[in-house]
Amino acid sequence: MLSLLALASSACWGTSDFFAGLVSRRRPPVAVVGWTQALGFLVISVVVLTQLGSVPWSGWPWWAVGAGLSGLVGLLCFYTALSTGTMGVVAPVAALGVAVPVLLGVATGDDPSRWTWVGITVAVVGVTFASGPELSGDVSARPVVLAGVAAVGFGLALFCIDRGARTSTLMTMWGMRATSVTVFVVLALVTRRLGGMTAREGPALLGIGCADLGANVLFGLASSGGEVSVASVLGSLYPVVTILLARGLLKERLRTIQKVGALLSLAGAAVIAM
Repeated sequence: MLSLLALASSACWGTSDFFAGLVSRRRPPVAVVGWTQALGFLVISVVVLTQLGSVPWSGWPWWAVGAGLSGLVGLLCFYTALSTGTMGVVAPVAALGVAVPVLLGVATGDDPSRWTWVGITVAVVGVTFASGPELSGDVSARPVVLAGVAAVGFGLALFCIDRGARTSTLMTMWGMRATSVTVFVVLALVTRRLGGMTAREGPALLGIGCADLGANVLFGLASSGGEVSVASVLGSLYPVVTILLARGLLKERLRTIQKVGALLSLAGAAVIAM
């Protein structure tokens, strides 16, 4: 059951990333992230208001703030790296961020079985290949460094979500969104820009925000009920979902290494689930 929750979080993250990428072709990526985060925050705030009498108010705040800040740093570095570097280098490096919660999970008590380690290794290699790595050509150092920072940010965000969700998944998600939205509000006030979004784009932005929020909730439930090292790997298979959607809806051609990566990712997930 926990494996299915983690895989479902991958499906939600991959879907959210795909449609956010489509909107980002028309609007600044930072604005897309800001608006989707804000709309997701409104949704979860409504849910929190209905549960005020039963939610805990300790144990999760610092983890929520940590998740919000590290995830935000990861996103900004990732988008900046994409704008200045080669996708085939940036995406695979960022995908390796899954190693952070795996290592932290093991350091704090996780004890995956031998076969689970095999599945984790196969899945991580698969996700890296599915991201479409460039195996040749010159690449400047800046986008690689930014992608590395993004990887650490994404990985720390997953670990913080897990630790906060052990007290309250709902409030961790709320605090995480509150943190990121506060940063974006300050950024909007300083730059005096809202990204040029229109009311017609509202439903799409709301859908993306809810999909991302749902992914975080599913991951929090999966990791807090089991081992964060395992849940992180299964939850990080979202690049496979994104490239499959691109193939199915946009008719994008997949490179051979991406096809191999998708198959390895699924094989690794199957081994972990068993």
